[in-house]
Order: sequence, then structure tokens, then C-alpha cells
Amino acid sequence: MKHLKFLVFALVTLSLNGFSQTPTDYLSKEFHKNRRDVLRAKMPANSVTVVFANPVRNRANDVDYVFHQDPNFYYLTGYREPNAVLVLFSENQTDEKGNSYNEILYVQKRDQRAEQWNGKRLGVEGANLELGFETAMNAEDFVKLNVDFKQFDKIFIEKFNDDYRDLGGSADIFDLVKDFKIKAGYDPNIYLSRAKEYVYNNIANTPIESSANVIQIINQVEGRFEEIKDDELIKEYKTANSDVLKSEIKQKITLALKPKTNIDITFLAANLATMREVKTAEELKLLTKAVRISAVGQIEVMKAMKPHMSETELQGIHEFVYKKYGAEYEGYPSIVGAGNNGCILHYIENNKTNIGNELVLMDLGAEYRGFTADVTRTIPANGKFTTAQKEIYDLVYEAQEAGIALYTIGTNMQAPNQAAIKIINEGLFKLGIIKSADEKHPYFPHGTSHHIGLDVHDPGNYGNFEENMVVTMEPGIYIPDGSDCDKKYWGIGIRIEDDILVTKNGPVNLSGEAPRTTEEIEKMMAKKSVLDDFVLPNLDK
Repeated sequence: MKHLKFLVFALVTLSLNGFSQTPTDYLSKEFHKNRRDVLRAKMPANSVTVVFANPVRNRANDVDYVFHQDPNFYYLTGYREPNAVLVLFSENQTDEKGNSYNEILYVQKRDQRAEQWNGKRLGVEGANLELGFETAMNAEDFVKLNVDFKQFDKIFIEKFNDDYRDLGGSADIFDLVKDFKIKAGYDPNIYLSRAKEYVYNNIANTPIESSANVIQIINQVEGRFEEIKDDELIKEYKTANSDVLKSEIKQKITLALKPKTNIDITFLAANLATMREVKTAEELKLLTKAVRISAVGQIEVMKAMKPHMSETELQGIHEFVYKKYGAEYEGYPSIVGAGNNGCILHYIENNKTNIGNELVLMDLGAEYRGFTADVTRTIPANGKFTTAQKEIYDLVYEAQEAGIALYTIGTNMQAPNQAAIKIINEGLFKLGIIKSADEKHPYFPHGTSHHIGLDVHDPGNYGNFEENMVVTMEPGIYIPDGSDCDKKYWGIGIRIEDDILVTKNGPVNLSGEAPRTTEEIEKMMAKKSVLDDFVLPNLDK
């Protein structure tokens, strides 16, 4: 009898979870509700926020890319499917039955045939039970219902990129966005591009007596963006021969920065950036796991690396470790660059078939339950740094250590980068690679610090460090073949990147278990790997 009861219980359990065991450690529905409540509290009276899910993107012919949710949409809802809309109201609304609500999640409709081909959908019931939404509707209702968005003083949206196709039907993201634009009276022509907005803001916020500085900025931006060169107001500002004329043009530009519409495309991005740059305890648990998974990947590759391996094989070992821990994706395209390939900052081809005895730069990050790590190590394929490699490596390490020490509450986020620049410039000068410590050079072309979270480059305001921010520290030196220095340094590309948690007690290196010093790396690379005896058949014979 006891065995029969157990069997019945097991069968009921299997039926409830659809004969599958799916992860249970995603962000909780309470987390997402709290985030919506925080955002709603920032919204002015008589306003509405409308956020769209990511589109399905085509890879080739009838094959799509694996769907990945828009991070802001996921942050606010927890919904991981396409073809959905979140609508938040600043005040309670009342439907025709007298029911009160202040948010609606529109989701893709349950469809037996679609679910047979592409997997189970949450539907309205799932949005209620699993995501905690009291009011949820099918996405097609968003199109059918005559929502009067124009009645609101402000409509907050993110700027549309319009990078999706019409998949057919009446409730894919193409139709949802199209319908919203009509109902809200959206006119894309009144909004400025980022480049133009940047220049306009410089003109609007700079005193006339400092206009020469603004013109210098304009000249720099013109070289990269043709639209700046062709803009009539910018051309008039540059050629204005009196302060009076410059003031008149400045006034026109200030007005252009405030288009006459109730649709606001800056509020949402700005406020979500502020919210997302400081992590909650729930977020930190998942983000820390993503970082540690990535660090373990680096460790296993250090033990497994051999000179006969390919960049692709090394990438595969990293990503196998990620999958072994249950990480769904890589947070960004994996970078594995041997020798001169390591001098290409975003090298993702990873197609060198034999890494030989070169340095290998490996910049990879696991994505676990939506949160993305960003960890880089640079190691010698044969397990031993040459003298030249060690000189450059130790310089990068010194710069990183100096930067990490500045990840303290209240410190300006630019400080670590400035500290790294100073150390690297002085070090390159001492090595004879540059002619003076203040010489402009191409060997350290990027900054050191960015937020991580649901995006590998998580949004933020980049002011001062605050408690529970997680920010990378990634100095690097890249000396490609043919550089104007001693040939012994050619082809050396080194980056060390760690994910640093800012706490009351100082910085905590979440990825610190992956060796960083040359001595630690060489010691780890001398260890035996579980993959040493993993040999596959030769398919070329």
C-alpha cells in the first residue's frame, strides 16, 4: 500500500511539471513585482509605461536564433517568451466590470500546435500563477482592445530599433509595435539619433563664451557621422559670427531636444539604468554563480591546454563547463585569441587550428538564469611565460590590482581606469615600447570598468561606486605584429578581467578563484586535466 501511494504521488508530480524537471532558481515573481513597484513609484501622475518583449530573429531560411528575452522586459516581468507587452499605469485603472488594476501583461496565446513544435507556453494562466500578475491577457487583446494611450500626459517607452520582421498572424511583436505606434501617435522623425542628441546637448549646455570647445567636439564627431556634417542647425552654429546669432541657434537646438509629444524615450532607460546598477541579494546570488562558473571554466582550460589544440577546442571546453553547471547560454560571443589574434579586442572567429606556443587570450562569460559574467585570462599555450610575455603580463596585473583597490563606496568610477592608464603608460615607457609616459599610443585602447548583470554591459550612470554594484576591472596591453617597438613584444595581447563586488568592507573579487598571477597560472597549468585521456577518432584518415 505504501508503495502504491508513492507511485500515485510520483505520477501526479510528473503530470504537474509536464514530465520534465526545469530549473527552479530563477528570480522570484516577488522580485519582478518589486521592480515594477519601484519603477511605478518614479512615474509622474497620469502616465503609462509600455515595454515590449524581444522579437524572434531569423538565422537562416526557416531556422531562427535561440530566443533571448530583452533584459529590461525580463527584469520587470520574469517572462521568457516572445510576442508580449507589459503596460504599467501610474494610478489604478478600472475596467468595464469595475475591477481595479495598475498593470497588464499581454502574453502569447496558448496554442496546442505551436507548443507541439516549439515548446510549452505560459499563457494567461501561467502569467497569473507563475509570474504573479493579477491581470494578464493574450497578446491579440492588445491589438483588439481600443486603448486610448493619447489620454495620458506621458507615455514612457524605449526607443524602437525596428529590427524585426513580420512573422504573420495578428499578435507577433511586429503587429504589437505597429498597433501601439498607431494608437499612441508615435512619430519617429521627431527624435534625434544618439550622435545628434550628443552634439545638441553639448551646444545647449555650454555657455556661448565656450563655444570654441563645442565646435572642437563637433569636428571630432563629424568624422564619424555624416548626419552631423549635414545638419543645418549644427552648420549654422559653427559658422555663426556673433554671440547673438549663436544664442538664437542655441535656443532652436534646445527646443529640438524637447519634441512636442507625450511619448518619452529617455525616462525608462534612465530609471532602469539606475535600478539595475545596484544589485539586490537575490540578483547577487545568481550573478555570483555565473561568475564562479566562468572562473571554473578558466581553471579547467588552464589544466587542459596543449600547444596542438585549436582556438575552437578551447572555446568548447569553456562552454562545456558552462553547460555542466546548467548555464543556459554564453553571455556574449566567446573570445579565444592565440598570438596576434589576442590583439583583436572582439575576436570571435576562434578558428586558428593550432595555437602553438603562443599566448592565448580568453574572454568568456557564462549566462546563468539571465545573469552574465565577464572573465578574461591570458595564458601561455605551453604552460610557461617567456621573459617578454611576463614583463607585459605583470604590468597589466599591477594595473589591475591598483584599479581593484579603488572599488570602494563613493569613489568615482573613472578612478580605476585612470590608475590603470598611469601604471601602464609608465611601464611601457620603462620597457622602451613608448617614447614617453604621456605619449598617445594604441596599446591600451579601451576602458577598464563596466557594470555586469542581465547584460554583459549592464546599464548604469557611471557616477560613484555604490554598495552591491558588480563592475569589471579589465586593463589590457595589445602589441600587434609590426608595432613600432622591439620585435620580442610583437603579437603579445594580454587582458586580465575580473568581476568586482563593491561592499562596505571593500572590493570582493567574485572571479578570484581563477589564477591571475604568472606563478599561479603556471602552477595550475602543470596540473593534470580530466580531459587528458579524452581522445576522439581521427576523422581525416
